[in-house]
Amino acid sequence: MELPEQIEGLLFYKASPMTYVALAKILHVSPEDIQEALRTLQKRLEDSALRLSMTDTQVQLVTASELDTLIENVRKDELKRDIGKAGAETLAIILYRGPVTRAEIDRIRGVNSAFILRNLMVRGLIERNTEGKFHTFCVTPMLLSHLGITHKTELPNYAQVLDELEAFEASLTEEAST
Repeated sequence: MELPEQIEGLLFYKASPMTYVALAKILHVSPEDIQEALRTLQKRLEDSALRLSMTDTQVQLVTASELDTLIENVRKDELKRDIGKAGAETLAIILYRGPVTRAEIDRIRGVNSAFILRNLMVRGLIERNTEGKFHTFCVTPMLLSHLGITHKTELPNYAQVLDELEAFEASLTEEAST
């Protein structure tokens, strides 16, 4: 697969900005090769639903501005719906255990949580911290405010629920090692 397609795949997978330096390092090419491949990719995407959003140091795959109205309508429709049992479960894990990685959430829930996490982020209930080696999810100040608290330790039965979560995670680790 050619370099522009590799970059497109990485940007799609990450779903967040990546630095040119990080792309060059991951793909084992020079920064100049990255810039050239981005120009090629940008030209190829001109007639698609996707675009590259680039700053002096980062690039991100985004939807074309021509789709803003459509996407806003879909977003509004999603916000009208209840978050459901899976959303509440995921939100509880992040509330009591966060900051937490998606892998940890998936492990606790036993299923892929990507769609649920996206839904909770769109609603402004959680946010993704992209600093560090792993992306982590935590609750937003808006959610804490909505719940009438200023810190997650004020949640009902905080210590008890956290202990139970840790015991459950320990049992998963124990199961995996046997």
